[in-house]
Amino acid sequence: MADTREPTLRVTMLPRDTNAHGTIFGGVILSHIDLAGGVAASRKAPRNFVTRAMREVEFIAPVYVGDVVSFYTSIQRQGTTSLTVRVEVEAERLDKPRHTVRVTAAEVVYVAIDEAGKPLSIG
Repeated sequence: MADTREPTLRVTMLPRDTNAHGTIFGGVILSHIDLAGGVAASRKAPRNFVTRAMREVEFIAPVYVGDVVSFYTSIQRQGTTSLTVRVEVEAERLDKPRHTVRVTAAEVVYVAIDEAGKPLSIG
């Protein structure tokens, strides 16, 4: 059931995002993965979603200050109350415009919930 991959979020990495090694902290990338996946889920079904799981995150290449990081999403599976979104992450290097490097990818599972926090049919 995989949807077409589409650009969902694009962020320029700033000095505040660095770790002790001078590269972008992995948690910053994970946060943006979650945001991008949430946008994709909400586009698919106008519901409130919560993150249930983030699977198979492996960092392939570092991200540096000034890199423009793009998050591409596609819906992989739709259940009764949940969506699985694949998020692929690429960095465009500051010193090499238009040159992109694959950084990581993840599958994120979101569950639709009602006002009481109970699972809700996506319909």
